[in-house]
Amino acid sequence: MFAFIINRILQAIPVMLAVALISFAMFAYVGDPVAIMLGQDFTEAQRDALVHDLGLDQPFWVQFATFTGHAIRGEFGLSYRLSRPVAELIGERAPATLELAFCAAVLALAVGVPMGVYTGLYRNSWLSRFFLTFSLVGVSLPTFLIGILLILVFAVWLGWLPSFGRGDTVQLGWWSTGFLTWSGIKALILPSITLGLFQLTLIMRLVRAEMLEVLRTDYIKFARARGLPNRAVHFGHALKNTLVPVITIVGLQLGAIIAFAIVTETVFQWPGMGLLFIQSVGVADIPVMSAYLLLIALVFVSINLIVDLLYYAVDPRLRIGRGKGGH
Repeated sequence: MFAFIINRILQAIPVMLAVALISFAMFAYVGDPVAIMLGQDFTEAQRDALVHDLGLDQPFWVQFATFTGHAIRGEFGLSYRLSRPVAELIGERAPATLELAFCAAVLALAVGVPMGVYTGLYRNSWLSRFFLTFSLVGVSLPTFLIGILLILVFAVWLGWLPSFGRGDTVQLGWWSTGFLTWSGIKALILPSITLGLFQLTLIMRLVRAEMLEVLRTDYIKFARARGLPNRAVHFGHALKNTLVPVITIVGLQLGAIIAFAIVTETVFQWPGMGLLFIQSVGVADIPVMSAYLLLIALVFVSINLIVDLLYYAVDPRLRIGRGKGGH
């Protein structure tokens, strides 16, 4: 297992370097950060001095090597827009994004898996048809439209929930949380539903399809022939074997929740990393944009490693196969 983890980490290093190169090359030629930082009135001497201080007069490969070396140490330079360390900015915004992603993921899993199991077991019931119709709506509507509709209904018409912001937060060391205040919890509801709805419907349909496939297999028929109760057949045999492909999709979707929280954070003006990225794009804040893409790539690489490890816990065939290969 340890060798497997080391092998995966070694495979992730070229991926991270490729992402770093692509993101740095993509943004290095976008906009003019020097003009943005200096404003409209500046002299050539001031411009040349700032270009030298930022290292923008160095060759591209020197700039990239410097950026990579600093990134390994967790240093991403100064934000061109705010003149503050990028790591500090991301550290301030990360709790908001992670809490939003956590709530959306819990919602998608806690609702999507039971709905998928139910529609797989009782596919001809009226409730299953309702769930499938609901899933079509969730998959078809774009995220920003779902957010706007939720704001219109629950914030404007009914006035039950706030339409923007994070509410009151409590500082626990460097981590700011909204879980400990009522306004923070209320502010989480609409963005969490908006961000998690697509993943919820996708997980539901995937679990349903896998359940229908597994229920047709021979070992399920054999389990029924042995006289096992439906609960044991459905949850002890069928659901467990359904989880192997589901884990892959769920893992990727959890990474997507963090990566694509940009739209949700923009609609609800949620003060997270996604909103910081969008604000940085408008002014070509290259250090912030590059750091964000590197962070998202690290999230996906880490989740893929966790998914691979979960396979061993769920599917004993992989452990047996690996054991035979080792001998």
